[in-house]
Amino acid sequence: MDPLSTVLALLRPRSYISAGLDAGGEWAMRFGAPEGVKFNAIMRGAGWLLVDGETVPQRLEQGDCFLLTRGRPFVLASDLSLDPIDAAPIYAQAGDGVATCNGGGDFFLVGGRFSFAGDQASMLFDTLPPVVHVREASAQASVLRWSLDRLAEELRDKQPGGALVAEHLAHIMLVQILRLHLSRGEAGTGWLFALSDRRLRAALGAMHAEPGKPWTLAQLAALAGMSRSSFAERFRQVVGASPLAYLTRWRMLVAGDRLRGSGETVASLAVSLGYESESAFSTAFRRVMAVSPRQYRQG
Repeated sequence: MDPLSTVLALLRPRSYISAGLDAGGEWAMRFGAPEGVKFNAIMRGAGWLLVDGETVPQRLEQGDCFLLTRGRPFVLASDLSLDPIDAAPIYAQAGDGVATCNGGGDFFLVGGRFSFAGDQASMLFDTLPPVVHVREASAQASVLRWSLDRLAEELRDKQPGGALVAEHLAHIMLVQILRLHLSRGEAGTGWLFALSDRRLRAALGAMHAEPGKPWTLAQLAALAGMSRSSFAERFRQVVGASPLAYLTRWRMLVAGDRLRGSGETVASLAVSLGYESESAFSTAFRRVMAVSPRQYRQG
């Protein structure tokens, strides 16, 4: 699998579709800090988003999507000069999966959130800004638009198996939003941004596919089609760590997932991830994860 797929497989995202919002007239609502990563899609109308800690509001148009990656409170409104009302009582009265404000009719939003079974969601989302805003006019937005339309149908029609279909559609939306964000070419530091670089992507893909292989800097540079010095410099500049330090961290994340998800012994894990001894593996694990493998397994 490619690096993004391996990370998402490690984190095992689960989506929860919350009630949609149907608002009319002039309105403003304040939402508490969401659990996990919040996502919303504007199906009809337009409005504004202002996230706590951010000074610049985001204009939302029909077809736009956004991720909130930091779990901060936020305001949605037709006009940000209005005093926002608390969203919780309105959502508590939502019927048929839709919360209604001012009679509805002008603005419709589909929302939900992602939680993660893995412990390392920060590996993905700490590399992103607090708000990832994808505009409908994006050149590659057709798949996202299709997913949104199908998701709206599932929420509206309540067909058998709809919850499972909606969850898979939400996963497609998450991947597509991340792809569209990367396609902007915005600067950033972290492994995710390396996926925009064809050369670095080849090296990352190899490390993710075979974490137990005794990779050398020369081998990784050759996969990238670069000299060792140029590759090492570029990798550190984009990812924020040296190639071999990143490889060690990825190995430990894989190890942590397997420690809790299987009965595999520490000695077996050590060998499969390229370590000559259980002691060497345990030392590296403690350095990266701050606890021993056995402590991590015990939670």
